[in-house]
Amino acid sequence: MTAMEVNFDGLVGPTHNYAGLSHGNVASQSNLGGISNPREAALQGLEKMRALSASGMVQGVLPPHARPHVETLKQLGFHGSLDQMLESAFAAAPPLLGTVMSASPMWTANAATVSPSTDTRDGRVHFTPANLVAMPHRSIEAPQTKRTLDAIFSDEGRFAVHAPLPHHTHFGDEGAANHTRLCNDYGDKGVEIFVYGQEAYSPTAPRPSRYPARQTLEASEAVARLHGLEPDNTVFVQQNPDVIDAGVFHNDVIAVGNGSVLFFHEDAFLNKEAALREISEKFGAGFAPVELPREMVSVSEAVSSYLFNSQLLSMPGSTRMTLIAPMEAHDTPAVKHYLDDLTASQGPIGEVRYFDLKQSMRNGGGPACLRLRVVLTDAERAAIKARVFMDDGLYEDLKSWVQKNYRDALAPEDLKDPQLAEESFSALDELTGIMQLGSIYPFQLT
Repeated sequence: MTAMEVNFDGLVGPTHNYAGLSHGNVASQSNLGGISNPREAALQGLEKMRALSASGMVQGVLPPHARPHVETLKQLGFHGSLDQMLESAFAAAPPLLGTVMSASPMWTANAATVSPSTDTRDGRVHFTPANLVAMPHRSIEAPQTKRTLDAIFSDEGRFAVHAPLPHHTHFGDEGAANHTRLCNDYGDKGVEIFVYGQEAYSPTAPRPSRYPARQTLEASEAVARLHGLEPDNTVFVQQNPDVIDAGVFHNDVIAVGNGSVLFFHEDAFLNKEAALREISEKFGAGFAPVELPREMVSVSEAVSSYLFNSQLLSMPGSTRMTLIAPMEAHDTPAVKHYLDDLTASQGPIGEVRYFDLKQSMRNGGGPACLRLRVVLTDAERAAIKARVFMDDGLYEDLKSWVQKNYRDALAPEDLKDPQLAEESFSALDELTGIMQLGSIYPFQLT
């Protein structure tokens, strides 16, 4: 079956700010209180999307979520007009206001876990929105994610969009950031690798001690059941607790896969040899692990440069893969030296392209955080009626929309400005028309 991998990037929202809300995400916490530039952030993301589309990749776009998250403000006891609620929330605790204003849905690697139709029992593409219960600012995302996915993947004969898992840390689910699919060809049945940080029902099992393990084995197993995956194409691997404590909050900060290639740091997995053996047995001939020794690049260098939070892509017309990396990888000497040697070898990764995504990087998300991988057949792609596939026209329309609606500076105290909220709602109302999504936001549905 002919199929392609579409990377759906998240469009950075108008309230992009540095609230430092993500415990365990070193970059997020280290830039707490800084002045962000939402316009630059959105344009940097759009430029990456345009460049990949121009290279022959099929590139999709997912819209931002509406912020402030008014429902949460009301649930927490804030009343009155919107400006009164914002002012009261800021007075009660600035991080609380940061929670309801966060633009974190831009990192769509956490939006959902996706299984293509070739892997599932019913032959549909399956999506499970991540519940993201580990972090308050992200735990409010799932309902909007489901509405967005329902609007885009609306053909129930071809797509199944599930409800998120139960909202409890025992079923903590962080989406595709802890999921990798390997295959010989996108249209073939693949091997789906679920990486988890702890077993919730086994308190004596290994787990990190400093930072939370956001993904549980129980959540990963539940998603595999929902998607109708077979045991012979499913692997569950535990992340090394020590690297979680070193700032590797998701597996996509220490490993990335595409096609037959799994590119990972030596310290990524707890039981590495057993995991690789199981993947190899289930994948069959052609599995190509690429392991980075800790002697060449330390875990701390991998985290600070976001080397592994890169996209590994099969570019049209090329027999070797391309790594889409942040400029921070280029500017870290040990990482740049390793990547130069890697591409000079005759291995499966033949090119590295560096992108300036510093606005996202300062908030803790690199190229891989910004995209959700969705394998689609031609018929499945044709069934999507929303205007979500990047081309020159959509790029220009979105660029103009950003330049018109986004601020170029946002300080923490600006989050209480009711005009920012009104600007955001107005911009998103316009965006749903541009992208032909219909009414997907709560303020449009009331």
